[in-house]
Amino acid sequence: MIATLSGFASLYFATFLLMIGSGLINTYMALRLSAESVSEVWIGLLISGYYLGQVIGARIGHRLIIRAGHVRAYLAAGALATCVILAQTLITEVPAWVCLRLVAGVAMVVQFMATESWLHEQTENHHRGRVLSLYLVMSGVGTALGQLSITLYPTLDLRPLTFAAICQAMSLIPIALTARRHPAAQMPAPLDLKYFLQHVPAPMITVFLAGAICGSYYGLAAVFAVKMGLTTNQVATYIATGVIAGLISQWPMGWLSDRVGRAGLIRVNASLFCVIALLMWGWVAWPFWVMLLFSAALGVLQFTLYALASGLANDSIEPVRRVGMSAIVLMTYGVGACLGPIAAGGLMRLGGPGMFYVFASICALVLIVVIGKKTTTTQ
Repeated sequence: MIATLSGFASLYFATFLLMIGSGLINTYMALRLSAESVSEVWIGLLISGYYLGQVIGARIGHRLIIRAGHVRAYLAAGALATCVILAQTLITEVPAWVCLRLVAGVAMVVQFMATESWLHEQTENHHRGRVLSLYLVMSGVGTALGQLSITLYPTLDLRPLTFAAICQAMSLIPIALTARRHPAAQMPAPLDLKYFLQHVPAPMITVFLAGAICGSYYGLAAVFAVKMGLTTNQVATYIATGVIAGLISQWPMGWLSDRVGRAGLIRVNASLFCVIALLMWGWVAWPFWVMLLFSAALGVLQFTLYALASGLANDSIEPVRRVGMSAIVLMTYGVGACLGPIAAGGLMRLGGPGMFYVFASICALVLIVVIGKKTTTTQ
């Protein structure tokens, strides 16, 4: 782990700083707008706007990285994201914030693309799982610290936005000063969704389902827990248990995937996820400590899906298509994260809170079927 961390230290540290600001601003907006009695519809639009920006920005990022290179694309996007955050301190109208969050999504997905394609390009297949898992660990730790840092600002004034902008700006420094070898200039490869669906169909579907499962979890797991009769403190513990378990398991799961194969591991994990989620359909009133165990197990299985699918896709993609692969992966995940909460929320409205995990089980079942088929095709 130490060797992996030191090998990509600048990229990991930049991601850590970037996600502190991201985690803080998301929590800040939800709390401030709720305190101002803003409709949940507008709060939901802020989240959807951000993910929509990521979907749109993936294509922009693909062209920008090809034209300007990874480093300059990252710095330009980071500068734009910093300006967008600072603009929120000057403009307080919620519709304007939705537009600004869309632009933020565009800018930040370019940063994610530059980082992830950089990592994939300079990593051998037998190390890919560990390298990407450590990247997601740094991302998760940064997000968690950003969410916790809101406690430093109990009045919910504009200072959290300023702090988030500082973190975003500071994330540019490790990239600008990195001694790491820059990715080689690439010939323009088309951003061809059809190509990736033909050559890596199962990983692409896995990424989409990972987005649907994780997006619905972030948006609706708390609603499920409340409707199951948990107290506010129990809800927070339930959610945190799943997130922390997923965070801790990233490195071991990446290490394991480098040894036993990513496709088989995804299939096993999806099968376990389907069984455990089935136990949460609401047929049994489980004690709270049992629900925490289930939350931890599901957190391990769902939050490692993205890294496994991304690694599997990049194992068999030629280097010239790395940037395009990162763009398509992030776009696909973003679409899943947008649609998942809508589908799960509709089922919950019709059938009660247990339908939250019925939706998750359906996604896992589809994943088992998909990953059992041919994963990639010959280049």
